[in-house]
Amino acid sequence: MGSPQITENPTIAVDEDEENGISAECKELIHGCRKEKGWRTSFLYEFQGFWCQPKEIDAILSFQKHYLARDSDVILATIPKSGTTWIKSLTFAIMNRNNVPVSDGNHPLLASNPHDLVPFFEYKLYANNQNPNLSILPKPRIFATHIPFGSLSESIRSSDCRIVYVCRNPLDTFISSWHYINQLRRESRPPIPLEEAFDMYCKGVIGYGPFWEHMLGYWKESQERPNKVLFMKYEDMKEDAMSHVKMLANFLGLPFSVEEEKQGLIEEIVKLCSFKKLKDLEVNQNGKSIKNFDKKHLFRKGEVGDWVNYLSPSMVHQLSKIMDEKLGDFGLKFKVCSTVS
Repeated sequence: MGSPQITENPTIAVDEDEENGISAECKELIHGCRKEKGWRTSFLYEFQGFWCQPKEIDAILSFQKHYLARDSDVILATIPKSGTTWIKSLTFAIMNRNNVPVSDGNHPLLASNPHDLVPFFEYKLYANNQNPNLSILPKPRIFATHIPFGSLSESIRSSDCRIVYVCRNPLDTFISSWHYINQLRRESRPPIPLEEAFDMYCKGVIGYGPFWEHMLGYWKESQERPNKVLFMKYEDMKEDAMSHVKMLANFLGLPFSVEEEKQGLIEEIVKLCSFKKLKDLEVNQNGKSIKNFDKKHLFRKGEVGDWVNYLSPSMVHQLSKIMDEKLGDFGLKFKVCSTVS
């Protein structure tokens, strides 16, 4: 199946603050980009082959120019609503277990949101025209991003730093994204209808999409350089969290010792970073985090298969067909089950 045709909608009014504060370079760039109606903002712009908002594009441009990777860096990559908060908490707990015992009642994950402990390049570090001096941070550094593999800084792709990528069944990712975006839309903007959002998603028009291109970029690299990129699926992690935590630690070069396993450390990390544990923490129920959005919106259900409660059979067939045509030939497949786990 060929790429769906995307047409601009010139009748959409642009929010004035969408371009406020972005660089002149970014303004000039986006005015030459294709654009389509956005999910949360007026428009998404096609930038370097993926769809993005102006302020994110500006931050990515700065990141690409200034970020210098160290071989000891760890980069956590996801497309939005694919288990980002979970992989941040698991990686943080694994990599800091010698400095902060998981059983410590004052563990940072009990007092801080995972997004504050593992910052995004595009939403935190290089947002709002910032160019932080990251060289002062101790090794190993942990960062996160939604940026597709092909648009990562050259120093990441050419260095020996490690990348952990987590993806999720697109059926569930779509539903999670739809709920999340409708929570973030301004009161002056009515909720985006499910059918309209679904059509945009199937065309690939969603932040950092098309989802199939995003997944394939990291999937292919993980096949070519398995020591560079660890590719994990949210559903597999939910089914057997302990083995995936062990796999993650091995990939990071920080395997669990026999003694740690006997002491139940892996299980402790899984419990500390569980969806229910994180969601129930007061620090994750109040206040704001990414882009000044309410933290409480980061946690909804965290279930596998919730799409069955929202999508019609024809929608499931349409999206499953796209998944098979775009991903199947590369060996990347997802189960289309009929029950919620």
